[in-house]
Amino acid sequence: MVIKQLSVFLQNEQGRLEEVTGILYKNGINISALSIAETEEYGILRMIVSDIDKASAALRNEDFSVKISDVICIETPDIPGELHKYIQILSRAGINLSYMYGYSDAGTARLIMKVSDPEKALELLKLK
Repeated sequence: MVIKQLSVFLQNEQGRLEEVTGILYKNGINISALSIAETEEYGILRMIVSDIDKASAALRNEDFSVKISDVICIETPDIPGELHKYIQILSRAGINLSYMYGYSDAGTARLIMKVSDPEKALELLKLK
């Protein structure tokens, strides 16, 4: 499925992540998935949240730079080689995979992927 992802750009300073999670907490917003990529000076916090519009507004109101993007979320069996199969399908179709994060539990892996063509990627992965 195509879902909305919230990206927050943060200075790489102590307490910045706490500020974001505090704002979301105060606004009753749940984080269901997240990834943090960082450099020496800044980081990108990518999140799937319970109310993307409310989260975006609350963070912007506190002067955070945010972006909303379409990503896909897929569920796969948590077995060796399964991820490779999905990446191979996307690669052979010319679909660029910018980044991915996920987790597995009870035999199922859930993957969030930023791809160049979300609708086509989902169509191809369903045919697998």
